[in-house]
Amino acid sequence: MRRAVFLDRDGTVCEDLGYLDDPSRLSVYPFAAAAVRAVNASPLLAILVTNQSGVARGYFDEEAVRRVHDRLEAELSASGAHLDGIYYCPHHPTEGNPPYVLDCDCRKPRPGMLRQAAEELDIELPKSYVVGDKYSDVRLAHETGGRAVLVRTGYGRREWEYDRQSWPRQPEHVAETLADAVTWILEDIGKDTA
Repeated sequence: MRRAVFLDRDGTVCEDLGYLDDPSRLSVYPFAAAAVRAVNASPLLAILVTNQSGVARGYFDEEAVRRVHDRLEAELSASGAHLDGIYYCPHHPTEGNPPYVLDCDCRKPRPGMLRQAAEELDIELPKSYVVGDKYSDVRLAHETGGRAVLVRTGYGRREWEYDRQSWPRQPEHVAETLADAVTWILEDIGKDTA
C-alpha cells in the first residue's frame, strides 16, 4: 500500500478567496508548486481534498469546481508538479439546495474523501498525512489514524493562536507554509526508513 499527503485547497495550496467560482480568481501560493513537486519526487502521493459547499448553497455548480481544479492542475503542471487525485465535497448538512443538502460522510472533518482515495489508489491512511489551515483538517487526519500538519497560511495562524487551547488533540506539526510542511513530512517519513 502507498502513503499520501492530503492537501487542503483554500488557504493551503492557494489563497482563500471565499467561494471560488471562477478560475481567473485562483491565486496559487508561490511556494505551492515546489512543495507539490517535492511530494511528487518522494514515495508519497499528492492528493487534494476540499470542501466546496458553494455548490450546495447554489453559488456555483460542480462544473465551476472542475474548471477551477483544471486551472490549478495547469498551473502546477507548468512548474513540473502534479496532483495524483482531487476529491471535493459539494454538500452542506443544513444549508442549500437538494440534492446537495446532505449530512454526508465526505465533508471534512469526516473521512469520506480520504477513504474513497484510499480505496481507489491503494493508500494506507494511518501512514499518511493531512495538511491544512483549519482544525477540521487536523481532525480529518486523526479520524483516519494519520498525522496532521497545520499551516499558518489562510486561517491557520488565527486558529493556532486563538483556538488551539480548545482542541482535544493537537497537530503533529505546525508549519508556516505548505513548503515547510512538506519539508517536515519528508523528514518524518525518513525516520520510518532510518
